[in-house]
Amino acid sequence: MSEAVFIQDLTKRFGKIKAVDGISFCVKRGELFGFLGPNGAGKTTTINILTGLARPDTGTIRIGGIDCTGKPRAAQQLVGVVPDESNLYPELSGFDNLCFCAALYGMGKTRRQARARELLEAFGLAPAAGRKFGGYSKGMKRKLTIAAGIIHQPQILFLDEPTTGIDVASARQLRQLISDLHRAGTTIFLTTHYIEEAERLCERIAIIVDGRIVRIATVEDLLQPVQEKHVMRIACATTPEDLPARLSESFPGLAFTVPGQGLIRVEADQPVRVGELVRFLEDRGLEVSEARRIRPSLEDIFVRITGIAADAMRKEQEKKGGGA
Repeated sequence: MSEAVFIQDLTKRFGKIKAVDGISFCVKRGELFGFLGPNGAGKTTTINILTGLARPDTGTIRIGGIDCTGKPRAAQQLVGVVPDESNLYPELSGFDNLCFCAALYGMGKTRRQARARELLEAFGLAPAAGRKFGGYSKGMKRKLTIAAGIIHQPQILFLDEPTTGIDVASARQLRQLISDLHRAGTTIFLTTHYIEEAERLCERIAIIVDGRIVRIATVEDLLQPVQEKHVMRIACATTPEDLPARLSESFPGLAFTVPGQGLIRVEADQPVRVGELVRFLEDRGLEVSEARRIRPSLEDIFVRITGIAADAMRKEQEKKGGGA
């Protein structure tokens, strides 16, 4: 399988800040590739460079086999871009927005109108085709923005936070649309703050921190270190600050963290004796409402590598995007 995206020793500075610090990787043709990292890690800067919106200071870039190092727009016809915030026109209708985007790629009137109707139908937006884009819901806006990104049937699609700030039902529909595009052969480069979304959709994942790639592997290989772990989540009314230390002292074979107020996460190499833990907590006046085993996930790996809780990262991004 040949490469769709190739970058080597890519760097980008903004003043004294090195936003991208000598990163190298490739995305295979037809692959759904995840690009994860905390806010400010360099994800959007990397996408901007790959899509021709920013120029790197150093490095080599090939898109679809075309050398774009000194010609950032050389592969424009091969690429579709869905930014984290919509770039469509609020005063135009959904149909007119799609036709306008198609015209930018040189599509003739008959073809672009047919393609616009096809996508509006496929994305469930046909009833709103004549309505102004500014009046669409957040979920509808994201769908139309994706439709605009694939209006010219690109070989490679860059999706920057496609489901941030929209309702659960719309996010589920968008994930299905992304999966359908992937199955149809589109190469997809996806950034997301939803770790479970990346685990569900992606084949390989790169994790970037402070402008550097710290891990790149298949989802299966990333999960391997935690597959044999036994993990539990206990919900309490409160979790005192010294609780993890007190638990670790009494249960030396277990690892305890507090991922959120009222939650205790327990990890061990052997099955956890739930009864002993619950009795320990209740004997100290803590009210336990739930204790259940959970499957170790990509989120566990992400937290280990970055030291950043995925929930905190997600909430920060949702606040930025207006929430759902």
